[in-house]
Parts: sequence; structure tokens; C-alpha cells
Amino acid sequence: MRQKRKIILFDFDGVIADSFDIAFEVNKIIDPKIVSEKDYRKLFDGNIVEWAIKSTPKEELERLDREFWKRYIPQMKKVKIFTGMKKVIAELAKTYTLLIISSTIISPIRDFLKRNNIYSYFDNIVGSNFIDANKTERMKMVFKKYGVGLKDCLFITDTLGDIKEAGSLSVQSVGVNWGFQEKENLLKGKPFSIAEKPEELLDIVADYFKEN
Repeated sequence: MRQKRKIILFDFDGVIADSFDIAFEVNKIIDPKIVSEKDYRKLFDGNIVEWAIKSTPKEELERLDREFWKRYIPQMKKVKIFTGMKKVIAELAKTYTLLIISSTIISPIRDFLKRNNIYSYFDNIVGSNFIDANKTERMKMVFKKYGVGLKDCLFITDTLGDIKEAGSLSVQSVGVNWGFQEKENLLKGKPFSIAEKPEELLDIVADYFKEN
């Protein structure tokens, strides 16, 4: 019987796509609660979608959500892939099953991946079109669909909130130091490792699955 491939879960914004600036600017325009860049980055210590749900009346939240995607999706056409990520993704895809798990809706992710010629490397995009705001439920969907255990998955992300969510399921994470949050903040979640640049992910991923 063929052995199942290990799975790498990639966050999208801040890991693959250099999209912080547009996300911050759009949020600042549509939501008066978001003022400074520092405060915005701090929201990612937890789940920013759940924060929005708790802090905003339902009708207003629906309006903000529509307004955000109306402004964000056209801006995504200007966003670049982080230098080195394309090569790293292509290399990892030779050995592992790659998926994206993101709070961004699927369509702009798919368009970005196609535009950068990396769409074929990913087996699935688990975006916020799904029911649950938090990523733990979407991770559970992945485990069920692919029939893998917790140690067969590794999550690559740029925020403490994501590391915490993965940790609640005992899924290990790798933090990246080029995204929405800095290394010092990511370390609070006790990730398996921190990558300072994309090329380091190759050895980090190999080391993790060697141990597990």
C-alpha cells in the first residue's frame, strides 16, 4: 500500500504573498477601529476574523466584509510573491502534499497562484469560503479528507494567532520572519522553528519530518 505523503499547510498572506500593505490600507479605510499599523499587527496575536465578529454588529460586519473584498481583490493584482518562495514551493511539492489554509477567500488566492505559475503545486485551497472563521476547524477538515495524523502535518505561518490555533490541535508550526508579525512575537507561540528567509524552509521542513 502506498504511504500517504506528509502535508504542509501554508498560510497565504504574509507567507507567500507580500500583501500586508494593501490589507492594512484597505482595513484602515473601511474600519475606523483600525488606526495604526502597530495596532493592526497586534490583532494577529489572535484570530482577526473572530475579533471582527465580536467587536462589530452583524449588519455592519457584513457591510465591512463586502467593502473589504471589493477593494482588496483588485489591489491583489499588484501584490508580489516573496522572493525565493516560488522555488521553495516547487521543491517542497516534489516530496510533500501542499495546501493553503487562509482567512482570505479562495478566488484571489487562486488568481495569485496562477499569475505566479505556482497553482499546480497546491492540492487544495482551504479559504474563508468555508463555514468556520477559525483555522482549527478547517485543519480538522484536512485531517479527515486526507486521512493523516497530527504529526503528518506542518503549518507555515507568519502570525502568533495562527500558531496558537494550530497548537490547540497539537499541530506544529514554522513561523516566518518576513510577514505580518516579527520573530519575537512568533516565538511566544513556541513554534517548531523560525525561518529568516524562504530558502531555510527546505531544511526546517525536512528536519521536522525526520523527527516525526
